[in-house]
Amino acid sequence: MAIRVAATLDLADHAGPKGATAEHLASETGTNAPALTCLLDHLVAVGVFTLADGRYRPTALGAQLREDAPQGVKPLLDIHRAGGRAELAFVDLLGTITTGAPAYPHRYGRDFWTDLDADPHLRRSFDAQMRWRFRTQATQIAERFDWSRFPDVLDVGGGTGTVLTAILHAHPDVRGRVLDLPPSATAAREALTTAGLADRADAIPGSFFDPLPTGADAYVLSDVLHDWDDDHARRILTGCRRAAAPHGVVVVIEPVRGHGADTAIDLFMLMCFNGRERSLAELTALATGSGLALRATSRVAEGRTALEFGVSP
Repeated sequence: MAIRVAATLDLADHAGPKGATAEHLASETGTNAPALTCLLDHLVAVGVFTLADGRYRPTALGAQLREDAPQGVKPLLDIHRAGGRAELAFVDLLGTITTGAPAYPHRYGRDFWTDLDADPHLRRSFDAQMRWRFRTQATQIAERFDWSRFPDVLDVGGGTGTVLTAILHAHPDVRGRVLDLPPSATAAREALTTAGLADRADAIPGSFFDPLPTGADAYVLSDVLHDWDDDHARRILTGCRRAAAPHGVVVVIEPVRGHGADTAIDLFMLMCFNGRERSLAELTALATGSGLALRATSRVAEGRTALEFGVSP
């Protein structure tokens, strides 16, 4: 928690490589100087900061808390952002294990997605976290899967378009669209334009629980299904199948249990969303029950597997 508070207060950024006194950091962060000194001394004890000549300076470990750090851990720890806020709900994990119900609504009074809808800052921070998660994987997904077979791709729940952008850069003959809720769709359109793809890409505001645009060659669900329980996951897959019929395909890209999904993320999905990481057999069963037939599976990125489904006759 001390490290989370340090990330939330931007202590590594305020201290900089030369370090700063506790009094200066308290002034910059609007905190109580004696209390902040107590926090900083603990951060020194655990190797996040050093103390010399009265100045606290981030160590190599602490420098990872900077806003511009390549490791990007700050968005995951900052209590004021979607990821850090969500992880605080782990204090109610006992209730989740006892009842099977997610802890997030118990702690905050509404589910995660409603929380994002109510707070634009949380929505933006969530979209940024998703971009961070796919900063390496998006290129791998684009290059390790033959997207050139699909002239028109619809990235369903595609956020701000990180994966679609990589696909279109890698496959110049492919066109694509992102479908997501209005704030994310607006950001996706801007990102696609900035990437020089406005002539081949667009973003559509909408929900994957509503009827999807028809006619695309591939409907992509990337890191979507594990956010939902089986009933909601089937609804999403069924919606894609209806839109894809009769000749389109549905490509599910997920961390798969035993192939990139660890126990920690599985526990987080349960606690936060009542979602879960699934095995290949479980994902296939969900899709089969939604009118889809498995055609192929392939490892497309570090920790990601693509399952390609066709519409069942």
